[in-house]
Amino acid sequence: LFRLTVKRVFSTSHSSVDSAEMKKFQRLAHKWWDEEGEYSALHSMNDIRVPFIRDTLLSRTSHYHLGRPLSGVKILDVGCGGGLLCEPLGRLGASVTGIDPLEDNIRTADQHKSFDPVLAKRIQYKSSSLEEMVEESMETFDVIVASEVVEHVADLEMFIKCCSHVLKPEGSLFITTINKTQLSYILGIVVAEKIMGIVPDGTHEWEKFVPPEELERLLESNGFSVKTVAGMLYNPLSGSWSWTESMSINYAVHAVKLGAQGQSSPREGEESSATAG
Repeated sequence: LFRLTVKRVFSTSHSSVDSAEMKKFQRLAHKWWDEEGEYSALHSMNDIRVPFIRDTLLSRTSHYHLGRPLSGVKILDVGCGGGLLCEPLGRLGASVTGIDPLEDNIRTADQHKSFDPVLAKRIQYKSSSLEEMVEESMETFDVIVASEVVEHVADLEMFIKCCSHVLKPEGSLFITTINKTQLSYILGIVVAEKIMGIVPDGTHEWEKFVPPEELERLLESNGFSVKTVAGMLYNPLSGSWSWTESMSINYAVHAVKLGAQGQSSPREGEESSATAG
C-alpha cells in the first residue's frame, strides 16, 4: 500500500524539473567533454568530489576491493549531464545509473561511455526525472549523488523526498552546491559568468542558491542525518578546487538516510573530520 501511495503522489504531482533550466543546458549538451570549455570547472571539481565520495563510503565499510574500492556499490547520479562524475565513479568499481531529464545530455554521456568497454558495463544512462525513478526504484540505491544540481531544481523539498524514497536505509546522499550569500552573487554570477566566462552567462539564478542551514534543515526534516558539511573553493587562475573552512560560496554535504529505527549506525560521527580534508 505504501508503495502504491508513493507512486500515486509522485506521478500526479508537479515535477522538480525546471523547464527553463533545461533550455539553458540544451544548447551546451555537446560540450560536456571539452575540458577547456564551459564545463572546465566541473572537470576539475572531480579532483576533490570523487575522493570525498570514495573516502566517505570507505570509512563506512571494512570490506572493499583494493583495485575497485566501490565494487558492489549502486550509485544514482541525479542530473548527470554528460557523465563527468559517473565515469570516475564507474572506474572505482561502482555500478552507476546516471539520469538527466535532457535527452541530448544522455546521448552525449552514452556516446562517451561507449569508448571504454569496462565503463560500458558499469554505467547505464537514462533520460529520466528523479520522480520517474521513484516509481520504479524504491529503496534501490546505496548512494545518491546530486552535484551542482539542487540550485537548478524547481522544488527542493520534493527533490530531497524523492532522494529518500530511492535510497536504501542507511544509504548516503552527497550534494555539492552554492551558498546564498553576497559573496556567492559577486563571485558566482558577476565574476564567473559575466566577467570571466568560467560558466556560461545565465547558468545560475542567485534566488535559487541554497544556504547550508536551509539544506541541513530540509535533510533533517525528511529522514536524513547530516554527517559532513565542508566548504569548497575554486581558484579561477589555476583552474583547481580545494577544501576550505569557509562555506560562503561552494560547499559539499554528506547525509545518511536514517534506518528503520530512525538511527544511523554509531560509527557515523567519527568520519567528518577525516572526509572534510
